[in-house]
Amino acid sequence: MKYCKTSHFIFNSFIILTIFSWGCSRETAYRNIEGFTQGTTYHIAYSPDVKDSLDSFVNDILLRVDNSLSVYNDSSIISTLNRGDSVGIDSLFINVFNRSKEIYQISNGAFDISGAPLFDIWGFGFKNKEHVTQKMIDSILLYVGMDKVNIENGVLVKSDKRLTLNANAIAQGYTADVIAKEFDKLGIQNYLVEIGGEIFCKGVNSKGKEWTIGIDKPVEGNMIQGEDLQVVLSLTDKGLATSGNYRKFYEEGGEKFSHTIDPKTGYPVRHSLLSATVVAEDAMTADALATFFMVVGLDKAKVFLAEYEEVQAYLVYADGDKFKVFQTNGINIVK
Repeated sequence: MKYCKTSHFIFNSFIILTIFSWGCSRETAYRNIEGFTQGTTYHIAYSPDVKDSLDSFVNDILLRVDNSLSVYNDSSIISTLNRGDSVGIDSLFINVFNRSKEIYQISNGAFDISGAPLFDIWGFGFKNKEHVTQKMIDSILLYVGMDKVNIENGVLVKSDKRLTLNANAIAQGYTADVIAKEFDKLGIQNYLVEIGGEIFCKGVNSKGKEWTIGIDKPVEGNMIQGEDLQVVLSLTDKGLATSGNYRKFYEEGGEKFSHTIDPKTGYPVRHSLLSATVVAEDAMTADALATFFMVVGLDKAKVFLAEYEEVQAYLVYADGDKFKVFQTNGINIVK
């Protein structure tokens, strides 16, 4: 479970800045849209396959998602349900809820969007950190778990009214997917959609090459995206997400506590995995799995990847004072 993201950096002159020169190929002028949504930023680039600008079109999609899934929006569907009030749920909420439940099951509970209260007591949510005790955690765990909530006849049904949901660990990837599907319907041939660092891209960039995405080095103090890179990946027709612990943590009594909370134990995770970049068929899945890997750590992530060969990953972990990398064969590194 994590809510701090945006741990990779997009390379393209029309999105943020140019760092590499890819030769003398003629560049096509792509259109760009950027702004703020769901408590984070977004950047979109697309080939001019339609006459009119898509700014308002994209803003309408973002508003619909915000009104459904954003916990930063007090009047959204998810916020209303968290307060225990009755409200109709839409297809956006249903899609994210159902996929979250599926990944909850395949992760054996390590990915759990009902774990928000645990995140709060450790000071990584909407509340200040509390003095955490085992008794406090045990009481919260009584109403944490996607097995305690269902959708029945279009209504969200909780076995415990105290249960709340926070979809931040999957909703931004899903938003990228929603926009991508709408672009496909419009006939947009090439695009990159990035929401809070989670990406879906298709086709090629403005220089006719696959999209290139820089992954930040997971070191403390690396707060500016793109300033200190671990690797640059090439990507097309896939979703990508990165999760890491190195930007958000706190120290107490000389001990560092990760912002990634294990929803099964209620405690911050402690393992060697520093950063997990996942490539999947859609950004929603990549988003959720990156969180899952950061919860369970390197060894269990590798076991999962061996079973689900359609998922690719680039994992950075600590070995003493050195960084090491595990990557699957399908990861394309720009040399």
